[in-house]
Amino acid sequence: MVISLSSFFISLPYYFSNYQITFINSLFEGFSGITLTGFTIFDNIKYLDPTLIIWRSTSQWIGGLYFLFFLILIFSNKQFRYKLNDISLTSVETINTEQNIKNIILKVFLIYLSLSILIFTLLAGSEIRLFNSLNLSMTIISTGGFLPTNNLSQIITNKTQEISLIIAFFISCLNIFLLINIFDKKKIIKNHYEDFLLIFTIIIISLIIFALSKNISFTNLLLNILSCFNNSGITTNNTSTNLSLFYLSLTILGGSLISNTSGIKIMRFYILIKATFSEMLKLVKPNTIINQNIFYTDKKNDYENVKLSFLIFISFFISIFILTVMLIPDLLNFENTLKLAILTITNTTNSNLYGVENISFTNLITSSKISLIIFMVIAKIELISVFLLIKNFFSKN
Repeated sequence: MVISLSSFFISLPYYFSNYQITFINSLFEGFSGITLTGFTIFDNIKYLDPTLIIWRSTSQWIGGLYFLFFLILIFSNKQFRYKLNDISLTSVETINTEQNIKNIILKVFLIYLSLSILIFTLLAGSEIRLFNSLNLSMTIISTGGFLPTNNLSQIITNKTQEISLIIAFFISCLNIFLLINIFDKKKIIKNHYEDFLLIFTIIIISLIIFALSKNISFTNLLLNILSCFNNSGITTNNTSTNLSLFYLSLTILGGSLISNTSGIKIMRFYILIKATFSEMLKLVKPNTIINQNIFYTDKKNDYENVKLSFLIFISFFISIFILTVMLIPDLLNFENTLKLAILTITNTTNSNLYGVENISFTNLITSSKISLIIFMVIAKIELISVFLLIKNFFSKN
């Protein structure tokens, strides 16, 4: 309900603007902004009114903050066995009291605001225009895909700016609580194994692809890979479409669990892979004592963690299948339909990274736009959260 009301409010400036945008298109832009998906009905951002460009970026900044709050509130639910500090390894208190929730939400807001200012300063310091730096800082920290112009290459014109963007993308992938512990070596080592795994994975993948590829700079490749992991999908023009399927698969991985990234998330893949190897080892050596600890902590990779990660994994691909079928009436070719479904479920904007930059959302039929809106929301709050909300609704009635 809150998402719907917020999206409706955000869509009003589009509807009442001078661009003659229909109500459904305005609503589509509003939902795309607040869910951090980044699909747009505007064909030429360059000629948009600057206030509308700021509004688009602000909608994603608000959406990013909203979904971090939502994440905390959903994990604070007593019926939700998957507690925040059980899965994130962050040194935050167990969420069990109203005052405790308020304190954590305040911390998240201050961290989110601080990181936004940090990214703005970083981009502006690399001689990116202040207007562009402001818009990019809001969309990067929220991992949205709205740009203040048609293409990132019109903003990023040198290596210094590219490196600044890479740092900003790294920040947006990581655990939002990392900033609290940034100057505490013991807590960084103890509580952020997930972030270390994420950084290690990104670097290793980048090095392997760079070694196998030709005529691509390492910074450009790293920028593209980070754009996939943080699910923003934004990229510069000089991108090889030969890697579109590879890039698309990376959007499914996602970033840190306590971040605005979408996808399945790197922690859940770790939980599933560890559980799979443990079961395989049991079959080969039944009497072997298997270490069930998550990373090097005292937290256990128990049945509940594995079950929920598996449910999210399965529901993720079921959602892709259902949305692909629902988009068939638009008569897009199968490849574009499947790619669009994956990008929707991972809340990632369409770009030439994935070979679907030319899809015109304005020309989609109304049923397809409504389907995309529904799955943008479901993808952002995750299907398992939808089940929980439905369960709570019926239990109250």
